[in-house]
Amino acid sequence: MTHETTMTIREMCDAFGVTPRTLRFYESKELLFPIREGQKRLFTKRDRARLKLILRGKRFGFSLEEIRQLLDLYDKGDQQLTQLTQSYEIAQERLVDLERQRDELEGAIADLRDQMRWGEKMIASIRQSKKAAE
Repeated sequence: MTHETTMTIREMCDAFGVTPRTLRFYESKELLFPIREGQKRLFTKRDRARLKLILRGKRFGFSLEEIRQLLDLYDKGDQQLTQLTQSYEIAQERLVDLERQRDELEGAIADLRDQMRWGEKMIASIRQSKKAAE
């Protein structure tokens, strides 16, 4: 395999904005399979595609086990139909979770704003009382 088709751990880190520790972690979890040349790791085009999917899955809140299962389905030989179908189903569930979290967060933000407005009025009232007493 030529160097043009592989990347070193440093090149992977720079390209994907991850740390060497992250890459070693994903390798230890058998999500990435770099070529080992002594202490050197060389990542193939397949590793790069897998890392892109891992990072996207993590961003969407998929567990490492869900990501592993989806990555393992890639080699099923059905033109990725199974992988895409299961990815879509997991994504639908995740979207519902994210939307629920967003709604809860929006409610908390609105409550906090209300409390802050009340606090502003109380502070202004106390300051006014102090000025009047002076």
